[in-house]
Amino acid sequence: MEAKLKRYLTAQEVAEALGISVATVYAYVSRGLLRSEAAGGSTRNRRYYGEDVERLKARQAQRQHPEKVTETALHWGAPLLESGLTLIADGRPFYRGVDALELAQSEAIEAVAALLWTGDLDAEITGLRNALMSLPPRCQAMASQLGGASAFERFQVLLPLAALDDLAAYDLRPASVMQAGARILRLLAAIAADRPVGEESIASLLQQAWRPDDARAAYLLNMALVLCADHELNVSAFTARCVASASSTPYAAVIAGMAALQGTKHGGNTEQVTALFREIGTPGNVQQALVSRIKRGEYMPGFGHPLYADGDLRGRLLLDTVMNHHPESDAVQLAAAIEAQVMQLTGQPPNIDFALVVLAQTLQLPAGAPLTLFALGRTVGWIGHILEQYESDQLIRPRARYMGPQPPV
Repeated sequence: MEAKLKRYLTAQEVAEALGISVATVYAYVSRGLLRSEAAGGSTRNRRYYGEDVERLKARQAQRQHPEKVTETALHWGAPLLESGLTLIADGRPFYRGVDALELAQSEAIEAVAALLWTGDLDAEITGLRNALMSLPPRCQAMASQLGGASAFERFQVLLPLAALDDLAAYDLRPASVMQAGARILRLLAAIAADRPVGEESIASLLQQAWRPDDARAAYLLNMALVLCADHELNVSAFTARCVASASSTPYAAVIAGMAALQGTKHGGNTEQVTALFREIGTPGNVQQALVSRIKRGEYMPGFGHPLYADGDLRGRLLLDTVMNHHPESDAVQLAAAIEAQVMQLTGQPPNIDFALVVLAQTLQLPAGAPLTLFALGRTVGWIGHILEQYESDQLIRPRARYMGPQPPV
């Protein structure tokens, strides 16, 4: 895969990347094909957005080899859909232009939902904050039969039941969709905590349900939710958009997103990381266990990421914060030993899946908590993508290149 361009480029760098003259660069700006802004406080020095250049390069490639772009677009390839939610640049994610890592350290998941859904951290969305949410009667009856199921599994069973009683979710106007999104988010939080959501934030609700003896846990849980909120056009977000493009309800699109998230190549990878921790057990077993995995040709779950050559900063931030809060934890010490050994053996740094598992192991959260947190946080992003898709009012319906037997002449 060709390396991504820097976030900002000079006019000369743009010209070299596109194979054009600097004069043509200026012409592209005047035609609205490239954006530029003042650099270094001088209006004479301009810098240009790397993502605009990437988009123009993709168009060039499509004109030269349209069949090749189509083949690779669905696998970490050329941009497929336009979105104003998340930018991944310089190895870090930005939510509507705001550094997601900074948001995770300063803002509640409810504020980040407002940002992703409206563009304004302080936007008031009915039902998003301080609204009582308990399980509908139909969900309560079913929940009593789900003993032993993880919170994520309860999401998948109870959310379709809740959809039956939420007729307002068929209203696909933006304000109504945001309100439905708020109801879905808080309902999932109530399911995860196994108690109604009231005045408290979602992170505080989870902390009171899971770790009532540790008030600091709310900060860590909120950080995890924010870091998981969105990640551009991942498979679950794309799935949610496809369903929304058919004018299905937000419930249907979120349910579809969850179906994709549980796969082992997506959020379900946290289950493999959990199994790795269980397999190793203690720091003294790390080297032997990891070397054995390499000899068997098995990959290291929780390490590396195709979009982050230098490491997933979401995972780094969460991991470091957990370790700083709980340096004495057995889980933290095991995680540090695993990370050091994997870096030595493969050079791959940990990702967000690894960090979610370390968080869960350190706080001794319920079984399946890493995937539960992933799903809760990512629901915020799914609703943002659903809103964009409704606004575009376009059905996502790519064509297939037929490779089977031809019909008789």
